Amino acid sequence: MTMNFDRRQMLLAGAAGVTLALPGCQTMPGFSLTEAIRRLLGLASQNAFALLLQPGGFYDSSVARIALPDRFGGSTGGNIVSLVLQSRSFRDKLQRQLNRAAEKGAERAAPIVADAVRNVSIEAAAEIVRGGPQAATQFLRGKMGVALLDSMLPGISDGLRLFDDQVINKAVQSVSGFDMAALGADITRKADDAIWAAIGLEESNIRANPQATNDPLLIGVFGVAKSF
Repeated sequence: MTMNFDRRQMLLAGAAGVTLALPGCQTMPGFSLTEAIRRLLGLASQNAFALLLQPGGFYDSSVARIALPDRFGGSTGGNIVSLVLQSRSFRDKLQRQLNRAAEKGAERAAPIVADAVRNVSIEAAAEIVRGGPQAATQFLRGKMGVALLDSMLPGISDGLRLFDDQVINKAVQSVSGFDMAALGADITRKADDAIWAAIGLEESNIRANPQATNDPLLIGVFGVAKSF
């Protein structure tokens, strides 16, 4: 038997130990929308970093793989002058090395994101709850600005040196006017985009199926928010 909306609201509210407002209200009395957003961002970022920090986490990701710099021919390898970079096997090995360096940057980024989730000031919580599938991620990224870029660059630069088995140096030396500092900056920018893409994807998944979290607050807030 299909439950009507009021009955469904009551059951969800009971699971969270709170009382919902009627549809159309601007708030949900009893729910801490701010806490729900924190839990959403906390879980989404934890899930994202758990995947990205695995060996090959960036390279194996559908949303976070780091492409070769445009000076190296980007993803297609087109318009490359250097014979070195025309080798498919060399390019594949190089891309894996650069994605491994991104993992070193992500190691530094993870605690900074976690700290931001705990302490960020959240305005317009109801709008974020009722926003798009990645509304909370977009909000947090806007609040953090360039914090991840600043934190990751040293780790990525160290990673490029750590994983250098002549592949990276050989690639850099084959491109005129390009150096390790420029490469580190390029990978850092792409790692920043990749991390937010991964968090956003996890947020979308949680919003689509909050019941899978087994968190009564997330179920209560985002389960009902989908029905508004």
